[in-house]
Amino acid sequence: MTLQKRKLVDHEAPNRSTGIINGQTSNVLNWDDTRFAWAYPMYKNMLQNFWIPDEINMSNDLKQWPELSDKEQQSFKKIIGLLAFLDSIQTDYSGKIADYLTDSSLAALMQVLSFQEVVHNQSYSYVLSTLVPSHEQEEIFEYWKHDPVLIKRNQFITDGYQEFIDDPSPESFLKSCVYDVVLEGLFFYAGFAFFYNLARNQKMVSTSTMINYINRDEQIHVHLFTRIFKETLQEHPELDSDEFQRFAKDTLKKAADLEIEWAHHIIGHDFPGIPIEDLENYIRFTANTRAQQLGADRPFPENRKNPLRWIRAYQNVDEGKSDFFEQKSRQYTKVSENNGFDDL
Repeated sequence: MTLQKRKLVDHEAPNRSTGIINGQTSNVLNWDDTRFAWAYPMYKNMLQNFWIPDEINMSNDLKQWPELSDKEQQSFKKIIGLLAFLDSIQTDYSGKIADYLTDSSLAALMQVLSFQEVVHNQSYSYVLSTLVPSHEQEEIFEYWKHDPVLIKRNQFITDGYQEFIDDPSPESFLKSCVYDVVLEGLFFYAGFAFFYNLARNQKMVSTSTMINYINRDEQIHVHLFTRIFKETLQEHPELDSDEFQRFAKDTLKKAADLEIEWAHHIIGHDFPGIPIEDLENYIRFTANTRAQQLGADRPFPENRKNPLRWIRAYQNVDEGKSDFFEQKSRQYTKVSENNGFDDL
C-alpha cells in the first residue's frame, strides 16, 4: 500500500475525515466536527501550555553559573547541545509527517507541535546567550557533529526518520511514530534528570523551569503520537499489529541502551543525588512506560517501579500539565520575578 499526501482541497470529500492516512477530507477544519473526540481537548491543552522563554528571568542562573563545577558546566552544555539538535530535527519531521495525515485536526495538532519545538529551540539559545559568550554558544550547537556518543544516538533517530522521508508508506509511517516516541519520550530524560537534580539543590532554577515546560510539552507530544500509532493500526487491520508492537518493544530496548550510554557519558558517578544505577533503571522504567503507551510489551519486565521517586515524571496528571514535583493539576502561569520553579 502506498501512502498518499493530503490534498490541499477536495471539493468532493467531507470535512470530517474518513481516516488518519489514505482517507478523504475536504481539508477544511471544523473543530466541532472532527473524527477523533480527543483531538480538540488536546489542542486546547497545548494552547493552555503556551509559554515563551523571554518571560523567565535568568539573572539568578547567571550569578550561579560560575559557581558550578567544571563537570556540571560541561554536562549542562552538552545536554543543551543535544536538546537543540533533537528539537531541530523534530520541528522538520513533524511538518513532513503532517503532509500524510488525512485528518485535518491531526494535521493542525502537528503544526502546533512544530511551533512548540521552535519555542524549545529558542529557549536553548536564550539560556546559552545568558550564560556563555557567543563563540562558545556556537561551539555548543556544534557538539552533535563531533561527540561520538551523541553521533551514535542521534543517528538512531535520524535513520528512522529518514526511512519514512525517503520511502513514505504505512509501514515507515508507523515506524517513524515509534522513533518519535523515543525522541520525545525517552532521549531527553537523562538530561531532564540532570537539570531537575540541579533545581532541587537550588541551582540553575530558571533553566530548570524552562526544562519543566519543555518536559510538559513533550509528554503531550508523546500522547499524540501514541494515539496516532494505535488509531492507525486499528483503522488498517491489514497491517500486522503484533509485528509493529514487537518493533516498538525492540526499538525502545535499543533506545534505552543508547540513553544509558549517554547517561554514563554526561553524568556517570560524579553527581550526588543521581546514583548511576538508579538512573539506568529510571531509563528502563521510562522505556517500559512508553512501550505500554504504544500498546507493546515492556522491554524490561523487571523494571516496574521508578527508582528516582523525587522526579515522579510519569504520573501524567492531565496529560502532562501538572507540577513536576508536587503533581498538582494547574493552569499555565507565567513566570516572573515574583515566582519561579519552586512556585509552579
